[in-house]
Amino acid sequence: MNKILAICFLYMGINVSAQEIVPVDTLKVVPEGYLDSTLRIINLNPYFTLHVDSTLNYDIDINRSTENYFWYLRNSPVGVQIDKNDGKLLFKAEKSYFKSGKLKYDQEYKVQLGVQNLQNPTERVDTSFMIVFYSTEINASRLKPSVSGNQFVEEGDSVRFKIQCENGSFPVEQITLNTNIPISNYKQIRNCDDEFLWMVPFDFIRDDDTTKQRILNIQFVSADKFYNKDTAVVKLIVRPGINYPIRNVEHKRVSDELEKYVLTLKLTFYVISKSVKNNKKTRTGFDITGSTTALAGTVISTSGSTDASKNFGKILPSVGLTLVPVKEAVAPNKIQEQNTATQVRAVVKRLEYLVSENRLVGDRDPDVLLKTKRMQDEMKQARTQLNDLPLVEYDENFTAEDAEKYFKDPKVNKKYKLKVS
Repeated sequence: MNKILAICFLYMGINVSAQEIVPVDTLKVVPEGYLDSTLRIINLNPYFTLHVDSTLNYDIDINRSTENYFWYLRNSPVGVQIDKNDGKLLFKAEKSYFKSGKLKYDQEYKVQLGVQNLQNPTERVDTSFMIVFYSTEINASRLKPSVSGNQFVEEGDSVRFKIQCENGSFPVEQITLNTNIPISNYKQIRNCDDEFLWMVPFDFIRDDDTTKQRILNIQFVSADKFYNKDTAVVKLIVRPGINYPIRNVEHKRVSDELEKYVLTLKLTFYVISKSVKNNKKTRTGFDITGSTTALAGTVISTSGSTDASKNFGKILPSVGLTLVPVKEAVAPNKIQEQNTATQVRAVVKRLEYLVSENRLVGDRDPDVLLKTKRMQDEMKQARTQLNDLPLVEYDENFTAEDAEKYFKDPKVNKKYKLKVS
């Protein structure tokens, strides 16, 4: 058979002797004393799995005598050792390595080792194997919110905090959120170090809530790949807040309405005061005319040269006396109008001071509700006080500028100033 194969190879141009052909189903006999020319590690296990607190004691052999060979490790995990003379691999998986974080469970570590001939540096072998550590003792991962358990917030405030994780045997893979009250418009938490963000709406507290506060319990539930769970709870105590955009608009509306009412009162004061002033001029004219007529009659009656002039002089004092009832009929004394003008002026002064004292300090004035209520109450009181007063609206005969100028006139202020005797 070998001869036939040799003839075939010869025909193909290959010079092979019959003795060199070995059938496939035949083992080649290695002569006694044969030495393999390649240095090899003959018993290395490529994968090790160790339980915590267990010990690895493994003898690594080569196809040579270990007398002139040196064993070494490169970038090995902490605690892994090898005897440099005989290649014995030693390791004890102590818990301290895992508690300190130097080693981790379920993580593959690549151990690189080699052996070298001390007499022939070119004869060396470099290889590696994998080692994995596991533990039946499970330390559950914990959730740690960056805020304490109870938080007091107001409507309109923003709630912001992080969810931190303290990883145990197995890291947290997902986080779910549960609340006792449905909420919306919040940032979802899915992984560790994610930030929870929620803006508390202004209608969170209902009008029928007697306690004027609501408690929101937020539960964060974590789970690892084996569904070991941990729960962290953050309690938010929500109190009524101020809707500053709406309250500022309401304050401006009340303030504008009050200023318009003050302007109307100034116009009314202007008209009433002018009426009182004109009436006073008319009465003064009647008084001067009557006095002049009586005095002229006295002079004519005493210095007249004729009887007719003397008789005329005697009539004139009666004429002057007659002007008194005419004066009362034409220009009666307006005491009520004078008092009304004084009252209106006092109300205007009070309301102007009220508007000045209740102006907003910035866009988030904490007293916006109180200031708005003060102006509403004072305006209601002023309208009640002047309920029977016919207010004067804008007219072509008198303008707001005239009323403002007249109201600040020093002579007018002197006339209505309180006099203390």
